[in-house]
Amino acid sequence: MERIYINGGKPLSGTIEVAGMKNAALPILFATIIVEDKCVIENLPKIKDIETALEILKAMGAKIRELSNGNVEIDTREVVCGSIPIELAKAMRGSYYVLGAELARFGRAQAAFPGGCDFGERPMDQHIKGFEALGAKVIDNGDFIKCTTESGLNAASIYLDVPSVGATINIMLASVKLDGLTVIENAAREPHVVDLANFLNSCGADISGAGTEVIKIRGVKQLHGVTYAIIPDMIEAGTYMVAAAATNSTLTITNVIPKHMESITAKLIDMGISVTELDDALIVSRNNTPLKKIKVKTNFYPGFPTDMQPQMCVLLCLADGQSTLMEGVFDNRFKYTDELIRMGACITVQGRTATIEGRPSLHPATVRAVDLRGGAALVIAGLATKGVTWIDDIHHIERGYVNMVEKLQSVGADIKKVVIPDVPNGNHL
Repeated sequence: MERIYINGGKPLSGTIEVAGMKNAALPILFATIIVEDKCVIENLPKIKDIETALEILKAMGAKIRELSNGNVEIDTREVVCGSIPIELAKAMRGSYYVLGAELARFGRAQAAFPGGCDFGERPMDQHIKGFEALGAKVIDNGDFIKCTTESGLNAASIYLDVPSVGATINIMLASVKLDGLTVIENAAREPHVVDLANFLNSCGADISGAGTEVIKIRGVKQLHGVTYAIIPDMIEAGTYMVAAAATNSTLTITNVIPKHMESITAKLIDMGISVTELDDALIVSRNNTPLKKIKVKTNFYPGFPTDMQPQMCVLLCLADGQSTLMEGVFDNRFKYTDELIRMGACITVQGRTATIEGRPSLHPATVRAVDLRGGAALVIAGLATKGVTWIDDIHHIERGYVNMVEKLQSVGADIKKVVIPDVPNGNHL
């Protein structure tokens, strides 16, 4: 078993480079199924979810050749429909993009229900609504989703009840080669939706409006292979921005798109933190400035991202006065707060709202990562807290962050991964 050791309370200083965005890379990797050619995908983050996605593609018959510096060549000409292994599908949420890709290429699709972090109900009703509007018959037996067509798919206009990122992407994938015009209204506007559209367009697709509430897909007969670089990860960047603020430090975060960071930057400035914007970097600085209490509500892009909610919670725990954190996307994303309470945080959760009484400091403890972003929040809390904090179940963190421990070491953090033997009955050493 591996744990993270943090001897916190030390200021950080230096530069951290952000990796490619996981949430953009996953749909683009599965979109290569539609291309039926060789693609080179660059700036892939070296994390568990990407490894799992590549394993899925290999299991489906794709030929994968790893190049240098996170670049991978993918040849999907021999992919077999419906061949995704159950255990791999259940290993991450993004495996459901196989459905849209298979529908586009084969006119049918099958995959097990996806896994990933548990935030309560994360229904696929909007995905199914879109597939059915395109002419697919969808069978959901609780373990598998199977899509078939009797007379082929057809272009359609689809209004999403909520601007679901996953549904928007899956409908884009499924409709990219259909005759006619498919319109997605109330579409998700997130940067990774735009990145997928840019990738598909570079392969010969005809998609317009990505990044707005209305996306139009004019079907093309075929796509072709390309070399394409994944955009930087705004959530990784935001995590290190909050880490700088929580540890009273100055960090330069490079390889970012500042526009993607605007909602996070605005909240940090509201709390009294200095954020300087450069062309492709941000400098975040706090010099003993008291953290101001604020209200934060997560929402779909361009609102404050739900994937930054746990990290922001740590900062609010250190602010003066009472702050409010409202979750506008998922039903149950506050499981990690029990771990922060073990470190002395004062958090009361009612439904989708957390009320946080700020304190000057937290205290070290042994805690566990219950999900990806909650684990990142515990790392920030440990860095900001004097004394030794241990974090267990760090596999969650490694699903979404490239070399987090090494990057933090490079800017002065006393942090390391420690391998310890398994202990009977789950007791800590």
